[in-house]
Amino acid sequence: MDFTESQVQRYARHILLKEVGGEGQAKLLDARVLVIGAGGLGSPVLLYLAAAGIGTLGVVDDDDVDLTNLQRQIVHATDTVGMPKVESARRTLAGINPDIKVVPHRTRITAANALDLIRDYDVIADGSDNFPTRFLVNDASYFAKKTLVSAAILRFDGQIATFKAFARGPDGERYPCYRCIFREAPPAGQIPSCSEAGVLGALCGMVGSLQATEVIKEILGIGQGLAGALIVCDGLDATFRKIRVRRDPGCPLCGDRPSINDLSIHAAS
Repeated sequence: MDFTESQVQRYARHILLKEVGGEGQAKLLDARVLVIGAGGLGSPVLLYLAAAGIGTLGVVDDDDVDLTNLQRQIVHATDTVGMPKVESARRTLAGINPDIKVVPHRTRITAANALDLIRDYDVIADGSDNFPTRFLVNDASYFAKKTLVSAAILRFDGQIATFKAFARGPDGERYPCYRCIFREAPPAGQIPSCSEAGVLGALCGMVGSLQATEVIKEILGIGQGLAGALIVCDGLDATFRKIRVRRDPGCPLCGDRPSINDLSIHAAS
């Protein structure tokens, strides 16, 4: 594609990278990414993907901006309290980069709409704050054959991984899905939410920035991605662990004899 002079200046530091260059930046401008949640993780993901020039950013969230969000949800501001999060995010992102298109989806992702929501996007970035949504997004992404970059945070801890169990790695083996690591959601109330246990705001930025980086790497096909690996970080100890994860042949979704063949298991969600 032909860049305008403004775009050459805006993306100059990307274009200088031999792993990106003009061709890679054109890929980013053509890319479509759906971000689930405009909260603690979704905020830095959206900000960095918008700045990077991701051509179309979809945002899924059914909540309104609350004052308690502003300690970590940096895509929102004090003057957007009470506004739908997707609209607040759209306004902020438009101010960062007028090149891109932001598509607000003011809804909760459910079994009924998940496949329709993700169908038109290349990569899914899940920053949701609850297990039922994480499992639903994993399953829907697998059925739709969409690359999923998933992250989670609580208190001072975070984790991030990429899932594309429909694809094979360099060794010829299929990658794992989220259920290969976490078979099913824990019982309600067993693990507290951020609203119950708290979360360090800056940790959201750290993990969300890693998540945005992995999304960009997947679009460009550069570096070593996190498919088949899980990064676990401890913000208090300032430690990162990268754990190798293999596909589970007994996985109910992507295993040899799957028992989950559609999204009906999530019908009540």
